Amino acid sequence: MSFEEKMLETKHIFKGKVIDLDVETVLLPDGNKATREIIRHHGAVGIICITAANKIVLVKQWRQPLRKSTLEIPAGKIEPSEKDPLKTVKRELNEEVRLSAKKFEFVTSFYTSPGFADEKMFLYRAHELSAVENSLPRDDGEFLNILELSPEQVDEEIKKGTICDSKTLMAIWYWKMNRIKE
Repeated sequence: MSFEEKMLETKHIFKGKVIDLDVETVLLPDGNKATREIIRHHGAVGIICITAANKIVLVKQWRQPLRKSTLEIPAGKIEPSEKDPLKTVKRELNEEVRLSAKKFEFVTSFYTSPGFADEKMFLYRAHELSAVENSLPRDDGEFLNILELSPEQVDEEIKKGTICDSKTLMAIWYWKMNRIKE
C-alpha cells in the first residue's frame, strides 16, 4: 500500500522572519481529503563543542514557547545566503559562544519535527576550540549565558528538565556513546 498523500491545494497563511505557515489540502491513500498545517523553515545547525577538560559547551537561554530557561548546544538558523551549513556553524559558534575551531566534523542531519515542519537540522562537531579574536554580534533579543558542564552535571540537568530539546539530547548521547574527548 502506498502511503503517499497527493497535494490538492496550498494556502500560504503566514510569512515570518523564522518560519512560514502553509495549509495544504491533501488526498489520502483511501480517497478521503485531509488538511495539513505545515511550518516551513530554512534549516538550522547544532554544534557539539567538547573542551580539553571533557566538558560540553552549552548556552542557557529563555525559551518563550516553553516559558522557561533551557540549556542547549550552540545552534542557529541557516540564513538564505548560507548555502553550506558549515558556514552557519562557523558563524553561530562565534556569535553564541565566542569560539572558533581548527576543524569541523559533520555528524548527521535530521528533521526536527516532521509531523508538522520541514525544518532540517545539521549536527556538527567542532574540534580544537579556541576563543575568537573578533566576535560577531548576537541576534537582536538574544541573551545567553555560556556554560561548560561535565557528564555528571549534564545528567543532573537532564533530570531537572533544563536540558530538554532533541538536538541537545542527541548531541549529548553522541558525546557519551563515542566517549569523545578533545
